[in-house]
Amino acid sequence: MSLPHPPSTVEPLSALSRFRTEFHACLTTRQDALFQVCEALVCAPTPVHHLAQLSLEPEHHRGHGSAYAALNQGRLDTDRLGRHLAALPLPRFHGRLVLACDISPWLRPDAWTSPERSWCHTYGRGTGQAEMVPGWPYSMITALEEGSTSWTAPLEVARLPPGADETTFTATQVRNLLTHLTAAGRHRPQDPDILVVVDAGYDSPRLAYLLADLPVQVLGRLRSDRVLYGPPDPRAASASGRPAKHGPPLRMGAPATWPQPQTVAGAPTRRYGTATARSWDRMHPRLTHRSAWADHPGQLPVIEGTLVLLEVQALPSRRAPKPLWLWSSATGLGAAEVDGLWWAYLRRFDIEHTFRFLKQNLGWDAPRLRDPQAADRWSWLVVAAYTQLRLARGLVVQVRLPWHRPVEPERMSPSRVRRGFRYIHADLPVCVGAPKPSMPGPGRPAGRPNKRRAPRHGVPKKNKTGTPGRPGAKQAS
Repeated sequence: MSLPHPPSTVEPLSALSRFRTEFHACLTTRQDALFQVCEALVCAPTPVHHLAQLSLEPEHHRGHGSAYAALNQGRLDTDRLGRHLAALPLPRFHGRLVLACDISPWLRPDAWTSPERSWCHTYGRGTGQAEMVPGWPYSMITALEEGSTSWTAPLEVARLPPGADETTFTATQVRNLLTHLTAAGRHRPQDPDILVVVDAGYDSPRLAYLLADLPVQVLGRLRSDRVLYGPPDPRAASASGRPAKHGPPLRMGAPATWPQPQTVAGAPTRRYGTATARSWDRMHPRLTHRSAWADHPGQLPVIEGTLVLLEVQALPSRRAPKPLWLWSSATGLGAAEVDGLWWAYLRRFDIEHTFRFLKQNLGWDAPRLRDPQAADRWSWLVVAAYTQLRLARGLVVQVRLPWHRPVEPERMSPSRVRRGFRYIHADLPVCVGAPKPSMPGPGRPAGRPNKRRAPRHGVPKKNKTGTPGRPGAKQAS
């Protein structure tokens, strides 16, 4: 069904049509089959549980086996698709680009024949319970929006190889993404620095050190048991006469060691009461030649930044609020700039909504694929489907179930936009041709066993430095 669009929706419709055409050009092998898998994925109104389910959608004109064949044998130019994603209109947070980086696992504990699996950190059912499960960890970078929303703009997704360091891998992703943003004109030299927001699983000072030559500012959360050091007193010197590199320590778990903060500001919030933020300038960790810094040549650097302590009055869950420690690679910040930092960090949790939608609705981790390269192609197809939904936010007609409340068009969730995307599908350009008729092969004769067994792959263990164990060591499956 083709619905009329008001004049204000002509430009979003052209942007969506242009992206679909460019996305089809990024598919180099089995492009029509891969494109129709993405078509069925974005138009299906129900959650996706397996790939064969997509072949039942009207937008998919091929057999149920073509989806697996396309993912296993198709080809996708991910670098070209990344440039197209960076060239799209991106949301801004107070006039600057804010990128959230996080790792989400695709758990494959029973996939004995799938290579390149790693141990993925997952949370258990109990509070504070965590466990390690074999799977494929994927690192994603998204652009955040202002206000209370569940929308983000995914720009980059990549699978971490076994033994890869998360911080180093994310720094390479940010560097490549900044190249695409600069080439597309989304970030110019006169623009403010891009804010990269990460969680406590990353080494924020090391990430800032790896990105020091780029117009990037790093903001990350720290554990509450960390110890940071202030700037040294220029008059103090050690016994050998060398100037000190570290000042007095600030132990986050011991308030008696906290010096006088440089800035103190309070702001009222709707859900947390009054939020009070205190900051200390030029705070840095004390590095040693261990873990990620074990192979660093020469003296270790002093990575200074701004330490922010955020405290709120209450939580929506009625639990006792805990202090939130943040570290920013920028120094010399005022009270207004510190408030902007913790507001931007609170928007980082929108990427969790994106992960939940990609997995529960679009079925990101639903297919049982053996080849990790096929999983990479499927991940990019899911990102392309989500991007089409984001571009169609102001175009689709609201299709409500009886128990759904009406909302404004600009506040429609990704699930509601996906439910109405099929009604604008007829207005979009047709990028694929008619499928060629074919007959299925004879297959293996009945009663003849499979003599070509797939090889079994274990999961390499990690030592204290985070690298895989020696090749001769025993591997756990």
